[in-house]
Amino acid sequence: MTIAEREEQIIRIKEASFQSELDEQLEAHLREQVVEVVQATIEAALVEEVQVELERMAPKPRRSGYFERTLDTQYGRIKQLLVPKLRFNNKERNWTILERYQRSLGRLLDFAGYLYIMGLSIRDLQEALYFLLGAVLSRTAVNRITLKVQQRMEAQRQSPINDTPPILIIDGVWVDIQYTLDEFKLDRAGHQRQRRQAQERVILVAMAVWPDGSYHLFHYEIAETESEQTWLAFFDHLLKRGLEPGKVELLVSDGTKGLLAAMQQRLPNACQQRCITHKVRGMKPYLTYKQLPQENENGQTLTPAEAKKLHWQQLKHDAYAIYDAASYDQAQLLLQTFVDKWQPLEPKAVHAFQWGLKHTFSFYDFGKELHRHIRTTNHLERFFREFRTKADEIGAFPNETSCLTLFFLVMQRDHAKHDRCSMAKNL
Repeated sequence: MTIAEREEQIIRIKEASFQSELDEQLEAHLREQVVEVVQATIEAALVEEVQVELERMAPKPRRSGYFERTLDTQYGRIKQLLVPKLRFNNKERNWTILERYQRSLGRLLDFAGYLYIMGLSIRDLQEALYFLLGAVLSRTAVNRITLKVQQRMEAQRQSPINDTPPILIIDGVWVDIQYTLDEFKLDRAGHQRQRRQAQERVILVAMAVWPDGSYHLFHYEIAETESEQTWLAFFDHLLKRGLEPGKVELLVSDGTKGLLAAMQQRLPNACQQRCITHKVRGMKPYLTYKQLPQENENGQTLTPAEAKKLHWQQLKHDAYAIYDAASYDQAQLLLQTFVDKWQPLEPKAVHAFQWGLKHTFSFYDFGKELHRHIRTTNHLERFFREFRTKADEIGAFPNETSCLTLFFLVMQRDHAKHDRCSMAKNL
């Protein structure tokens, strides 16, 4: 990648931090959302500033509603910013937060609302906003701000599907999320607290692949397991958003139990493509390593560990070569050659490889230009690695909404990084 290309990529990622690069209409819509977040943040801060001032004043005056004013932000104009007022001396009051915003905080405060979603705790966000605003926002005020941001993210996640993709790549990524239990414990101060516990959950994800080879994340939701019932619910949510089941021709997945049965019930015209990477790697636990090579290709003697590694590499190479064939018929010939060679050496591994093997050749029913996109779930796996990097920094998410919103933000960054038309067909 050249420096110019890298610069373009960075600019796309930067722009996607708040708004997508999709089109002017969507960009304007997302800018409006950002302005609303900024407005909510400033209004909450102003209320806190008034409350602090009331505590210092004697005799204590009373609140008297709000007055409206206009405020220009980096992303647009707030036409009706609600500023709290008192019974008297409103014209003489100097608003510290407004002055700071107009003088130097614009861009910083625009980003502050998203800090919590990126993994910052409520307490840390209070501290961060203190350095920006010069005042500590209450937990209630911070929760109001972050909740509004999360609600907008959720609305975007539930947007209607206006165009059904012919191919879906399906997979899941496991995370830890904290849940409140129906149990209580005593803390160090002797107070009774409701117990919270981190539990494993899976984010079920669908990626759309279009005939021109473009692809983007399409839908995601949290489930307890990857069972037939959870996959049925997953497909039901897609149908509720507007997915036309008859137009889905192929579903790419690993060997997740229950998915095939759910697909047959909800996507009757779709066939399954088993991920060839999962299929090949699935042989490794069954290896016996009974007949190992003694020397490498250069004639050098191998240690037992090196011999096992070379044995596995040769087996993988021959297995992947089957799917590099130009046609289905050629692939079947290579498959027979593979079985004849490796059956005597690794019978258990070859038997495991052949189980359900017919579903790994479905990609041959589609154009050759699509093969690299639909033979595996690698497109999703690469995204999952990036998401796990962020998720591992957080540990256990405080709730499901926080987890899904972080997933959304990482998705937006990933789409911008690869210059994809993320969700453009459905918004």
